[in-house]
Amino acid sequence: MGYTMNSRNDLMNPLQLSIENSLPEDWQRATLVGRVCLPGVRGGPAVVVIRDGEVIDCSAQFPTLSLLLDTQNPLQAVREISGHSLGTIQDLLANSGEQRDPAKPCLLAPADLQVIKAAGVTFAASMIERVIEEKAGGDALRAEQVRALVQEVIGDNLRDLRPGSPEAMRLKQVLIEQNMWSQYLEVGIGPDAEIFTKAPILAAVGSGNAIGVHPGSSWNNPEPEVVLAVDSRGQIHGATLGNDVNLRDFEGRSALLLSKAKDNNASCALGPFIRLFDEHFSLDDVRRCEVTLRVEGRDGYVLNGKSSMGQISRDPADLAQQTLNENHQYPDGFVLFLGTLFAPTDDRDQPGQGFTHKEGDVVSIASGKLGALHNRVTSSDQAPQWSFGVAALMKNLAGRGLLG
Repeated sequence: MGYTMNSRNDLMNPLQLSIENSLPEDWQRATLVGRVCLPGVRGGPAVVVIRDGEVIDCSAQFPTLSLLLDTQNPLQAVREISGHSLGTIQDLLANSGEQRDPAKPCLLAPADLQVIKAAGVTFAASMIERVIEEKAGGDALRAEQVRALVQEVIGDNLRDLRPGSPEAMRLKQVLIEQNMWSQYLEVGIGPDAEIFTKAPILAAVGSGNAIGVHPGSSWNNPEPEVVLAVDSRGQIHGATLGNDVNLRDFEGRSALLLSKAKDNNASCALGPFIRLFDEHFSLDDVRRCEVTLRVEGRDGYVLNGKSSMGQISRDPADLAQQTLNENHQYPDGFVLFLGTLFAPTDDRDQPGQGFTHKEGDVVSIASGKLGALHNRVTSSDQAPQWSFGVAALMKNLAGRGLLG
């Protein structure tokens, strides 16, 4: 639950969180739930709700966020919760950046016992990029040439194509005949979505913390995504933002390296809060979300991008149903990354090399009704090691008298 040490450059310009740069535009009417780290000997993770600008600790009633989300009516439960204030949301955010007072609460990722799942290849543009990675063998220098070839064959035919439809199957046959079929196109336009486990339970980092890129990767990027919060019955109760840190070279070399490309120390970020569905926010708002990305490097480099959920090829509800059904259950619920339209192709350094992260990059992912998630890039071996697992959580909650 710690955070990375900063370089001298970062200490001069530390990452700071505030209401203005972190919360939804209409945060005062939003139903926000999350987790914070309480300080002291009796400290540990606490489930909180935001009410009238105050951070309310509701751990006595709901020791885990997964338990709160798995009630029959989480929205009603949140509105009926009584608890004590941990201070203002402004103070919590101010202590959740890169300058933290260990004697005060700070923000954690809004997920605990939920399994962290992700859906891949859910947008036509990103699907084409996965094909390029595969055909280029993970070599960024070959990618531009392969990109032109792939687009010549595929073009934009996939944008309005419904996965699994007769039209999709006809396109599949055409691509096979032209020797352009790919495993990524199979999950992009076929009947079965790609659903994988992004990170272990409790391994996600929250806003303000460092995110980790495998030190062996030379071609990687952030993936700005909307993330669903789903209970054990498959009911979707809300959403948050996520960064599915991705190693394009590892996965491009072989799809069997997906776990190594996706699951590394600090390679999954969530936050700042889960916004529950209520009178002002619904699944239709998720379907209409515009997610923006900004990467700011120590070298002055700036990258701006956008992902529009309106262009997703598979409906979020279908992706949730393909994750939890009669063939697979999640007793503590799950959070589900929905994929991204964003796939950076602009050259950062040498022509033809495209974009890749550098140490110290600040990544900001934002959406009007979900707020913003901010993290600084380091390598996975330099990020704080993940040590607070399920056993530690249970021991901590038992020691605080919250289990029983």
